[in-house]
Amino acid sequence: MQNFEFYNPTRIIFGKGTTASLAEHVPVDARVLILYGGASAEKNGTLAEVRAALQGRTVREFGGIAPNPTYETLMRAVAAIRADKLDFLLAVGGGSVIDGTKFIAAAVDYEGDPWEILTSSGANVTRAVPFGTVLTLPATGSEMNSFSVITRAQTREKLAFGSPYVFPRFSVLDPTRTCSLPLRQVANGVVDSFVHVIEQYLTYPAGGMAQDRFAEGLLLSLIEIGPRLVAQTDSYDLRANFMWIATLALNGLIGAGVPQDWATHVIGHELTARYDIDHARTLAIVLPSMLRVRREAKRDKLLQYAQRVWNLHAGSEDERIDAAIAKTEAFFESLGIPTRLSAYTIGADEIDALVTQLEAHGMTALGEDQAVTLDISHRVLEAAL
Repeated sequence: MQNFEFYNPTRIIFGKGTTASLAEHVPVDARVLILYGGASAEKNGTLAEVRAALQGRTVREFGGIAPNPTYETLMRAVAAIRADKLDFLLAVGGGSVIDGTKFIAAAVDYEGDPWEILTSSGANVTRAVPFGTVLTLPATGSEMNSFSVITRAQTREKLAFGSPYVFPRFSVLDPTRTCSLPLRQVANGVVDSFVHVIEQYLTYPAGGMAQDRFAEGLLLSLIEIGPRLVAQTDSYDLRANFMWIATLALNGLIGAGVPQDWATHVIGHELTARYDIDHARTLAIVLPSMLRVRREAKRDKLLQYAQRVWNLHAGSEDERIDAAIAKTEAFFESLGIPTRLSAYTIGADEIDALVTQLEAHGMTALGEDQAVTLDISHRVLEAAL
């Protein structure tokens, strides 16, 4: 197992009716900005609960943070915070709102060009405005980690950053807040969580016994409840389990001390930036092809994955690997999520432009071993046609 430091200061407040606990965790003298996305937070009553819990504090609101939050929108929030001298942020929504809030928190007191936060991957962040979250869409794990992905619409760039300064102080996870979600978002969340686990698990053996078993347990749970989630939208137990699994998938625990990949995510970001495809749906396109192209580098863990997750024991090693990848693909398709570029009318003539984007962003040596060159990325995209 590799050396590691594990640090996660986020307090989790989980269960029915927990939004009211905001009164205990947001300072009474705070000047608060509530950040949210579209109208759903208003329609489903979440914003009303949040406002009630924050009575007595100075509160402002900023809506309109869209999926794949844009730098341009977020900088308007930064300007509002500076103008009103606000000192606490509350993200109400899913991963996009929380990711956007992390960038805003880091940008408010940043002394240079805030875009440098992203081009430096967060290395230049030295402080951030404190913030909490009220999670309404499980998927990204952003409610319990220190990472964020932001899009610059003007240049079609989608970049990530991380910093220990942008861990949420707390996150409220009330599964009842997710019951009105469209099935498309639920399915996206399952796939997003699944691939988060895969990126930290399906690399090469590193002797992380606990990490492997934790990861396999999360994968098995998602396989079990995924189809039921999209069929039984009113089950509290299913929603509660999904919400906690999505958080555990990317709170740092299963990735501590083991190699991590993330090449699928990096290539997926380029698909989102160029074609505005839902993030999770880009992962469903890229992952099966990535596993096929990189099967030799990942052979040992693919065989472990085939045995422990998909219960595949018969046949040759290659047959088991083929079957495990096919089952992964079929799982995504069973949730109504396509696994081919052709489903989005993206053809072979567009692959060169995607690879050029990767090169422009310095994404030329990806994966757990930095062996995913531009040529391999090209092959992965070709395999996904």
